[in-house]
Amino acid sequence: MTTGAPGRSPAEIRRDIDLKRRQLGTSVEALRGRVNELTDWRRQVEEHKQQLIVGAAAVGFFIGVRAMMRRRRNR
Repeated sequence: MTTGAPGRSPAEIRRDIDLKRRQLGTSVEALRGRVNELTDWRRQVEEHKQQLIVGAAAVGFFIGVRAMMRRRRNR
């Protein structure tokens, strides 16, 4: 004989398990959608276009300054 939670019938336990399975399935689907949304690089580029442009300009400026410093040092 198996023991369970006091006062709960096997049918109630099965209903609880079924409910938890459905909730878990819903949660997994929601998580999958959120992961897809966050890892969609095209969407991220579209949403953060200005920040990417500023970052690219800063990197270009930094590379240009380093190249000029090297050129001066080598003279």
